[in-house]
Amino acid sequence: MLLALITAFSLLGSVGAIAFAGVFLLFPERTRASLIPGLISYASGTLLGAAFLGLIPNAIDRLEAATVLQFVLAGVLLFFVLEKLILWHHCHNEECEVRETSGPLLLIGDAVHNFVDGVIIAAAFIISVPLGISAALAVIAHEIPQEVGDFGVLLDSGYKKERAFLLNTLSGITTVPGALLAYFYLREVQGLIPYIMALSAASFVYIAMVDLIPALHRKAGIAAGVRQFALMLAGVATITLFHLH
Repeated sequence: MLLALITAFSLLGSVGAIAFAGVFLLFPERTRASLIPGLISYASGTLLGAAFLGLIPNAIDRLEAATVLQFVLAGVLLFFVLEKLILWHHCHNEECEVRETSGPLLLIGDAVHNFVDGVIIAAAFIISVPLGISAALAVIAHEIPQEVGDFGVLLDSGYKKERAFLLNTLSGITTVPGALLAYFYLREVQGLIPYIMALSAASFVYIAMVDLIPALHRKAGIAAGVRQFALMLAGVATITLFHLH
């Protein structure tokens, strides 16, 4: 049962997000431009909520708080280095600069990122189903705007829509082997789980604070800020619901 849940949510976190992004691209450009900030705001809230309300507390339950926080800090620094190497590149709008990453390199980076997402989802489910669902929801929420941006980069790189969708799907499926590897390995090495939780939290915090929230500051105005904050709170509230038990 647990393996089935992990596999299902891993697929939702990758292929499901890609399918949603593909449908999203059928919308008029003006509609897409107006919806993406909302998706990013909500995704930021879910990522921060999953990190601070789920992953970090669960890691601290199994490991000294100081050690957990050290691993969170190390994870943030690690993801900075990975992003500089363009292995962890995130793009959340359709105006990403193609010169920053070629199509093939973007797909490789996306495959690595999705593999790690699979590990995060499986590790969270091993601890508890509510934690697994909240982690998967955070992954899905931030994958949708990311995949929209990835489609934009691939199309600008000269890929046809069908080929871009196929290649994006193939890079997204790596979530499943990541989840399966974590499921079978971490069940035998339970002591690694709190460290994985700490690094998972670091990835969520890094993505939210470095890749997502700065993009929201590009849209000025009090009304826009209020909408963004409200959607961030909605994301946090969604995660909170899964931890009220």
